[in-house]
Amino acid sequence: MGRPPGTRVTVRAIAAEAGVSIATVSRVMNGRVQVAPETEELVRRAVGRLGAPAPARRGATEGAIYVRCPYVLTDYFGLIVSSIAETLDLHRRRLVLQAGEAAQRSPVLRTLAQDPSIAGAILILPPEPGEELVALQGQGFPFVVVDPRTLLPRDIASVSAAHFAGGRSVTAHLTALGHRRIGVIGGPREWLASESRIVGHTSALAEAGTLTSPELLRSIEPTVDWGYGAACELLDLPDRPTALVAFNDKAAVGAMRAAQERGLRVPEDLSITGFDDIDLSHSTVPQLTTVRQPLEEMGRMAVSLLMRLLERHTVDTLHVELATHLVVRGSTGPVGRAR
Repeated sequence: MGRPPGTRVTVRAIAAEAGVSIATVSRVMNGRVQVAPETEELVRRAVGRLGAPAPARRGATEGAIYVRCPYVLTDYFGLIVSSIAETLDLHRRRLVLQAGEAAQRSPVLRTLAQDPSIAGAILILPPEPGEELVALQGQGFPFVVVDPRTLLPRDIASVSAAHFAGGRSVTAHLTALGHRRIGVIGGPREWLASESRIVGHTSALAEAGTLTSPELLRSIEPTVDWGYGAACELLDLPDRPTALVAFNDKAAVGAMRAAQERGLRVPEDLSITGFDDIDLSHSTVPQLTTVRQPLEEMGRMAVSLLMRLLERHTVDTLHVELATHLVVRGSTGPVGRAR
């Protein structure tokens, strides 16, 4: 049925005719690619019956990708973001970047799905509670989470490193060198990566016949200064550890400073390990034994996964875990002669 000349068909009328929500009609009319094909067809037929202008059709190479990294773009986050930017360029996609710690206070996720110029998003270590991510996914907006803080539902796409395997490999390396009393400078307790690495650490200790001691565990913000403070506490214990496993390379550098202040030689008196294998790990003396995260590949994989979602391909594996690799350098060695 057509409409009388001079009258305007509203979004509400189209929604009622198609039997869908107003938000869904809005996404179809603006050419949003994340609407299911059968739903889009319902709306298009309703539009035809009502005689409204045809909805826009967004091509596979149109629409910007919103990349949110609410942290300072240091060598860790900078590598991920640079890789995402380069890969999006190969796909001829425009990038809209929000970065810096001030972005943590921005409620952008609540309105992201309503922006017709944005086709999808890549969210790096998002600080928002899981409920906000679930709400965004419920709006049919395509996005991929890189290195999620918390465990995500199965239907939210994510890319991360194999944190459990990485944590296990570095502790297994230390136990093979004879270490049993190993201090852990972990990341924030609520981070999924922290929990996974500690479980890996515990697994390697158990295989060596040792239980994890709560007094040897510290949870910190992953910075040099926090790593230094945690290492000071651990090294001042009456029965100090013979090795320290740090959450990242920055915390490991702080631990090295704490060891030096106490006259402890690395690795003769104390072994220290990091995680990430950023450039900083090559600059210490001795160079740092660490676990390499495939940071650039995480960025590339996030773009690849998002492109498949945008193009409505079938995706059997929405949670991708990329392998880590132990890099042994000079900061680890056999248990020292005396402590």
